[in-house]
Amino acid sequence: MQKYIEKASVLIEAMPYLNEFHGKTVVIKFGGAAMVDPQIKKSVIRDIAFMKMVGINPVIVHGGGPEINEALKLQKIEPKFVNGLRVTDPNTMKTVETVLSGKINKALVSEFQKNNVSAVGISGKDGLLIEAKKKEGEVDLGLVGDITNINTKIIESLLASDFVPVISPVGSDKEGNTFNINADIAASEITIKLNAAKLIFLTDSNGVLFKEDDENSVISELIPDEIKLLIENGTIKGGMIPKVNYATKAVKNGVNSVHIINGKILHSLLLEIFTKDGIGTIIEEF
Repeated sequence: MQKYIEKASVLIEAMPYLNEFHGKTVVIKFGGAAMVDPQIKKSVIRDIAFMKMVGINPVIVHGGGPEINEALKLQKIEPKFVNGLRVTDPNTMKTVETVLSGKINKALVSEFQKNNVSAVGISGKDGLLIEAKKKEGEVDLGLVGDITNINTKIIESLLASDFVPVISPVGSDKEGNTFNINADIAASEITIKLNAAKLIFLTDSNGVLFKEDDENSVISELIPDEIKLLIENGTIKGGMIPKVNYATKAVKNGVNSVHIINGKILHSLLLEIFTKDGIGTIIEEF
């Protein structure tokens, strides 16, 4: 009997959040181990299916770095990176697009369908959703793009028709040139343009940490001014810096909150959204 009472208590705790986010749009950057571990992937998709069934409108933006690397190696192409960005020559771009917009995107859609959720896979090229230009800089990264515009019409149409949009981060310009887009940036810009309530980054870390080697040292709440100081003093470093910077831009442009959570934790999405304390780092303006 006690276990049933505990289940009821969990539902009661979730009620205010179910009410608060009903009808709201939440963008989820699907990445990390949640993309490559089949069991974790299934668990995350079930969580997103639950969100959809209780009236939240999820929008998925996915990455796919490990699978792209595997595909390149099969073609005897050595993956190259500069400051965390993939050097993308025309042959690499073909592989990136095939893996992201073909293999991964459609596999995710299939998983949603198995959970009775109607999903539609689209590329950032569809409807010129992600308009981009070649990234400029001291190092030529090839066909890596900077986002110049987000056209959310196709996303809004899918949401209005009760579909879950699943987006691969490939962009293009009006001349039809294709560009490789960083998935974190794409998720942030799409969140801003949709005026979504939340952006959630699924990562392999428990959140922003006080100590890099201590996953228990999670900083539960941050505001943009604190983020700047933590970067300057070296607390936030490496691959977490761009994530918190994109989060800062999002909250400064009207997004209520950005969450950085560990996608490897069972039901991490539901625990972050539907419980008082959450389990990762929340970034918001006060």
